[in-house]
Amino acid sequence: MTDLKLFDAEFKFMSIIWELEPINSTELVKVCQAKLGWKKSTTYTMIRKLAERGFLRNHEATVTTLVSREQVQQYESEALLEKAFDNSLPAFLAAFLRDKKLSQEEAAAIQRMIKESAK
Repeated sequence: MTDLKLFDAEFKFMSIIWELEPINSTELVKVCQAKLGWKKSTTYTMIRKLAERGFLRNHEATVTTLVSREQVQQYESEALLEKAFDNSLPAFLAAFLRDKKLSQEEAAAIQRMIKESAK
């Protein structure tokens, strides 16, 4: 599995780009100032670091992602499952659902997902 680990601040930053891409780097600085309270230098440092790691591209002052939100979410969920639940999906679901009440719609959606993945 390719390392798609993002720390919290990196994920928040990438979420902004996923939402607005393609985005001009100057505009991205303004958005990060407003939403994250970041200085211009922080935003440009984050652009550089994530570009070096292959998460995004900054070409001609236009920032675009190279990795989708879904890819990162899948990586994070697989890493959590492995680390905390010894790769046991039933153990994860038992822990996750322990104190939750699902609506009929949520339960039906989960049942559909299980049926589709079991095929």
